[in-house]
Amino acid sequence: MAPRIWQVDAFTAHPFAGNPAAVCLLDTPADDTWMQALAAEMNLSETAFVRPVAGGFDLRWFTPQVEVDLCGHATLATAHVLWSEGLLPPGQAARFHTKSGLLGAALGEGGWIELDFPAEPASPAPAPPSLVAALGARPLAVAKNRLDYLVEVATPGEVAALDPDMALLKQVACRGVMVTSQGGGPEVDFVSRFFAPAVGVAEDPVTGSAHCCLGPYWRSRLGKDALNAYQASARGGHLRVRVLGQRVGIAGQAVTVFRGELA
Repeated sequence: MAPRIWQVDAFTAHPFAGNPAAVCLLDTPADDTWMQALAAEMNLSETAFVRPVAGGFDLRWFTPQVEVDLCGHATLATAHVLWSEGLLPPGQAARFHTKSGLLGAALGEGGWIELDFPAEPASPAPAPPSLVAALGARPLAVAKNRLDYLVEVATPGEVAALDPDMALLKQVACRGVMVTSQGGGPEVDFVSRFFAPAVGVAEDPVTGSAHCCLGPYWRSRLGKDALNAYQASARGGHLRVRVLGQRVGIAGQAVTVFRGELA
C-alpha cells in the first residue's frame, strides 16, 4: 500500500490558522534520504513520519532541511490523525517512541489533545551580540536551554512588532529563538514568537516544543502551574500549558486540511 499523507493545522480549531504539518503514515521503515526529500517537497515547517511498532508508534520529524529531535505541533497533528482516522480508539492514549524519548498524547473534551513532553527549562545566559542585533529588541532577560534561546521583552506589542534579521539570526548557535512577554489579553498569561532560520524555518507559526521551556519559565515568574498561551505569529495559535515537575502538558486543537496518498 502506498503511504498515506495528511496536512493538519495544529493548535487551532479552524483551517488555515495555527501551524500546518504533514503527517505521513508508514507501514515499514523508510530511508532517511527519502523522508528528507518528502519533507522538502511538502515545504512545511515539519513533516512527521509515523509507523506502528510494539508498544505504540515510532515518530520522527523533518523540516525541509534537517531532522529534528523534538516537535510539538507535528506530534499534535499526528495524534489528531490517529484518532480522527480511526487508527487509535478515542479512549486510548498515544505513545510515541522518538529521539527525545517516550512521548504521550491524550484526547480530551472539545477535541483538545494534551501532549506529555519533557520539560526543557532554561538558565540565565549572556546574549550573543548577534542575537540582540538580529532581533532589534531590548531584552529584559535572556536564558538558554539545550535547544534554544529565550528572550523576554517588556510587552506583547514588542513581541508582535518584531521583524528579525534572519541572516544574522541564523548565525546564533542554537536551534531557535523564542521571544516572549507576559500578558496578551484577559485570558492569556504570556505570548511568544519563535524563529529558527538555522533549521530552515524563518518563523514557526506555533511551536509546541518551545512551550517545554516557556511553561517552566512563566510558572516561575507567575506562580501558576496551569497557563494559557498565545503564539503571536501571522497565523496565530492558542495553547494550554501545565507544568508537571519534569514534564510539561501542552494542549491544543487540530483540524485536517486534506488527505491523500503518495504515488
